[in-house]
Amino acid sequence: MTGALFRNAANDAARIFRLQRTAATSPFVKLDPLPIGGDVRRRLQSRPYFRTPQFFGKAKKETGVSGFCSSSSSSSAVSTAGFIGWYLGMVKSRPVLTKSVTSSLIYIAADLSSQTIPQDSVESYDLVRTARMAGYGLLILGPTLHYWFNLMSRLFPKRDLITTFKKMAMGQAVYGPVMNVVFFSSNAALQGENGSEIVARLKRDLLPTMLNGVMYWPLCDFVTFKFCPVHLQPLVSNSFSYLWTIYITYMASRAKPTAISS
Repeated sequence: MTGALFRNAANDAARIFRLQRTAATSPFVKLDPLPIGGDVRRRLQSRPYFRTPQFFGKAKKETGVSGFCSSSSSSSAVSTAGFIGWYLGMVKSRPVLTKSVTSSLIYIAADLSSQTIPQDSVESYDLVRTARMAGYGLLILGPTLHYWFNLMSRLFPKRDLITTFKKMAMGQAVYGPVMNVVFFSSNAALQGENGSEIVARLKRDLLPTMLNGVMYWPLCDFVTFKFCPVHLQPLVSNSFSYLWTIYITYMASRAKPTAISS
């Protein structure tokens, strides 16, 4: 009987040792405390036992800042994409109006930039001149760009290299000179110049403007005709015309030829 008690005690001690080792190595097992007195009872609780480390809380705080930044950037991206989608929809539904307003806004920005470069203060801005440029972009340039690019697309429907060069040549030989004459004439007429003064201005300013246009526009036209769809070509051309408009508004604002010669 004494030997049986010793064997039971040894078995109990071995089982307790194994259970303690299991509880120490596994974080998901919890060992109930052993009762004092009586038979030794052991139970393993099957429910998981977790402890949340402190760095989880810190991670929450840090990811809160990064989450705010990512949500801000994603919302701005969504708003930008929404504006582009709205603009493309307007180009398809109301092409002439949309392209005319776009051209007018670009001419306003270009003219203000042209007046900012040589001036030192905001008081010297000529808003009447800016209004003339806005009207030219809205009423003349925007509609003519729409119909010109559509005409080029019908006459030369392909977009290969030879066809692109043909469109560029037509732009330099026909559209560019005609629009330069219309721009200088209309701007001078709105400033109160008579017919002889307009002719004198064209003789003085038209040829230098066309020569500078030959150096600036061929690369812009190549990109526009070669890589852009027809309904977006006026927008791309207007974007290129921002720098050109700064130059041409400066040329149009020069003094009368008679005042220079006298």
